[in-house]
Amino acid sequence: MSGVEGSGTQQDPWILTTPPGRSEYEAYRDAAADPPALVVQVGSTELRYHLRCIDDLHAMLRERGDWMPLGNTDEQKEAPPDTVEAWARSADNPVSGWYGFKKGLRGRFGNYVPPVLEALGLAEVEHNARNNRMRGL
Repeated sequence: MSGVEGSGTQQDPWILTTPPGRSEYEAYRDAAADPPALVVQVGSTELRYHLRCIDDLHAMLRERGDWMPLGNTDEQKEAPPDTVEAWARSADNPVSGWYGFKKGLRGRFGNYVPPVLEALGLAEVEHNARNNRMRGL
């Protein structure tokens, strides 16, 4: 996890940057939550995703074996097909639907979760102004 501040705990969250590099946010694992969560703090907004999203996304990317577009979008908009965002909402993923917990704040998976995998050394993420992709390592 070179270049990433924090250890991924609530007391010492990771300090991450969105793939385009325009926004900084914090993230940490909350294994004691029910259900266990990956907590993302963006300003005053808290988003929570199933903690297993880290392992599930990594496994899917490894199986895919190639780059996958992030497809970052809000919950209210349709996710572009064959993207990380679409996978995180699909009935075909390991949780059979949304990885995000709170209705209205379940989207943006493709913006906030890929940098966590990158920080953990599980994925490579592009950092262009738009249309970023990721692949499993």
